[in-house]
Amino acid sequence: MSRERDALVYSSGKGRICADCGRAIAECRCRERTREGPASAPGDGVVRIRREVKGRGGKTVTTISGLRLSESALRELAGELKRSCGTGGSAKSGVIEIQGDHREALRSALALRGYTVKLAGG
Repeated sequence: MSRERDALVYSSGKGRICADCGRAIAECRCRERTREGPASAPGDGVVRIRREVKGRGGKTVTTISGLRLSESALRELAGELKRSCGTGGSAKSGVIEIQGDHREALRSALALRGYTVKLAGG
């Protein structure tokens, strides 16, 4: 009977636990891997180009996602693509936004740079 009482049921000795690897937060290496950059970025290696209108006041924006680049490289690529299309845009949270519908021009520009490109959405 005392053996059942001594069985460990729950312990918070480790503190907070990482949901991904199951280690204590102090020992977790998941966050370091996500900060490393392109090699650890999630995705299937396909760059997706999408035309969006919803939530933009009726204005058309072409978004490019799936690029495995650091933030500085993403901003540099966004600048080159904006110049090639002759329009404005931005790079936010791993997504490049180009003002207007430039899907075909962006598709060919990214294909020339060696990316696998797919037109997504409508």
